[in-house]
Amino acid sequence: MLSRIWSMLKSIQIQDVLDIAIIAIMISALLVWFKDRASRFVLLGIGVLGVIYMLARLFQLYLTTLVLQGFFASLLFVLVVIFQEDLRRFFERLALWGRFKINLREKAGATSPAEVIAYTADNLARQRIGALIVIAGKDPLDRHLTGGVRLDGLLSETLLDSIFDPHSRGHDGAVVIRDNRVEQFGCHLPLTSNIHPKRRYGLRHTAAIGLSERSDALCVVVSEERGVVSVARREKLTGVDNAAELRNILENFYAQNAPARPHHPFLAWLKKNPKEKAVAFALAFIFWLSFGYQRDSVRRDYSVPIEYVNLAPDRILEGSRTTEAMVSLTGSSQTFRLLSPNKLRVSIDLDNIETGRHDIPLTGSMVTLPIGLTVNNIKPEHIAITVSRVVEADVPIEAVINSPPPGWTLQRTLISPPFVRILFPDRLRSKRLRIKTEPIQVQPTADLQIFDAKLVLPADVHMEDGKTPKVTVTVRLTRNVSDSSSHSREPSQAELEHDSN
Repeated sequence: MLSRIWSMLKSIQIQDVLDIAIIAIMISALLVWFKDRASRFVLLGIGVLGVIYMLARLFQLYLTTLVLQGFFASLLFVLVVIFQEDLRRFFERLALWGRFKINLREKAGATSPAEVIAYTADNLARQRIGALIVIAGKDPLDRHLTGGVRLDGLLSETLLDSIFDPHSRGHDGAVVIRDNRVEQFGCHLPLTSNIHPKRRYGLRHTAAIGLSERSDALCVVVSEERGVVSVARREKLTGVDNAAELRNILENFYAQNAPARPHHPFLAWLKKNPKEKAVAFALAFIFWLSFGYQRDSVRRDYSVPIEYVNLAPDRILEGSRTTEAMVSLTGSSQTFRLLSPNKLRVSIDLDNIETGRHDIPLTGSMVTLPIGLTVNNIKPEHIAITVSRVVEADVPIEAVINSPPPGWTLQRTLISPPFVRILFPDRLRSKRLRIKTEPIQVQPTADLQIFDAKLVLPADVHMEDGKTPKVTVTVRLTRNVSDSSSHSREPSQAELEHDSN
């Protein structure tokens, strides 16, 4: 077993290292995110089963792998329900990463927001005036708030005192502060349902805990009944003894959301949450051993169409040309899962190609493949094409009409349009080109007959715009004159054209 693992380690390539690093970073981000969530124990239990599943695949434990595969297949839908709120917050944080940043070092010389909030909360507690102050972190809060009035005012003690004045209409709601500005007041927050039966909390406290369960915001609650200050964060409500302690809590919160830029960011990142990063790397490595390790080399053959690209407008390909090639590919079975066979093409670049006959070798560089797959061979190895300079001309159209029925004679034929513009190789210039229609079967009647005919193009002849025009053929028959019949005057060409119009 050890020799097998050692052979795996020796075969690791640079793309495998990048693969493991990316998965490790993603797993560590999830572990750090769920570390302070109530649902982390559910995630931990699922993670243990995941490790067992990976080990079962590694050691080829068939029954255990089969049972856990069925379990995880049904668990996927359950995970979405269990972690619905956490996943939404995670993706919101990912989308808004770096948008909400606070730099406390740039605010030197002014009263800090932590000092203003701490002093105001302590003052309100001594006066037994209830208050609920929300200090936003990095998560967006709009979808958790209802009601409220937009303010966007500079944070100050006077502003907070006026908002929470008992005679103010918005004093029962919450104030939302981001950086050192009051964004809105009079807001209503979501209430928590995780309250211990023996503890009696007021509406402000349950609202503060409810918001802390759904975001990374810090909520300061002032009780008007008991005159005490509490802080709700990360689903926990903690009492505060004095203004100095509250100020320290707020300053730490602001510092975490706006940390000073380290001199060595990468080393600082490695030192932060080392346990989660170690677990993430171990899990990523196990994932790679179970799914990403390229154990075998597989060879598969595909019938691939050949496309001729970048041919100059004044050039044309003559004769029949090869349209398909058999391409043999080599790579791991995991890499073949990333391949879409219907998108395979052998692209032959005809840019700057001269006129004449050319023998073009087919190489692997003409096939676009995912990383990890190589072209073993292509059949045929060479293709022959003939390139000519294109000539443009207007040529007449000839109507092909089958023999009239017995007793009838073709009297007149009118073709509209009488000419068509075509493109053809220069070698055909000396030939008398005429474009014919498909055979037309006429009916035994003296009435005017009108047909929509299709054109038949000779080999190596193309239309100017690639579209075949609509051709109308007007035919008139006349009955053969018998001994007993009277002669009738044949209509002129002008009358025939007049009838067709």
